[in-house]
Amino acid sequence: MASTRHNKYGKGREALLAATVSVVAARGLHGLTFRAVSEVAQVNNTLISHHFGTKEALLHEAVAWATTRAISLSELSAAEEIDESFAAALVDLITREPHLQLFQYEFVLESRRRPELREEAVTLYEGYISALERSLARKGHANTRPLARAVFAALDGLVLQQLTVADPDAVREAVICVGDLLDASLQANRQPV
Repeated sequence: MASTRHNKYGKGREALLAATVSVVAARGLHGLTFRAVSEVAQVNNTLISHHFGTKEALLHEAVAWATTRAISLSELSAAEEIDESFAAALVDLITREPHLQLFQYEFVLESRRRPELREEAVTLYEGYISALERSLARKGHANTRPLARAVFAALDGLVLQQLTVADPDAVREAVICVGDLLDASLQANRQPV
């Protein structure tokens, strides 16, 4: 009688990508192996090879998957305001799924050591910056690209703080302050001279 394994990550490619993100978040990129992913996903490691071919292909797919998921779950691209609601959603996402952010930080740091990953790391960050830029433009901000980069740097730093040294409530309050600064800047720019 064959035993049935229950995989908490679901089925197919997405389950393998989620398991990859978890492995890298827990063990770093040096801990990424087909065996480690198969243990977390509770599948045979030949399934990973079948879907992705190489560890590098698996990693690249996981970066795209994690970034898209994090942007979607944080509602970054749809956010009209960086306000209490956005701050609460962001803090909740980090609390619920810290591995998404940990994976991305691991990847970005590894791109510093492995230049062949740099372009993909830049693309990862540019995805967040572009999502913020669209949101800021809809709100009426000017010079949105550098502003989006600055706002993302603040949010990215706050995410890292929540993952490492800061209390979620302190991060939530700081995210609200970022939104207040944006609102004040927008109001100042609308004032006649």
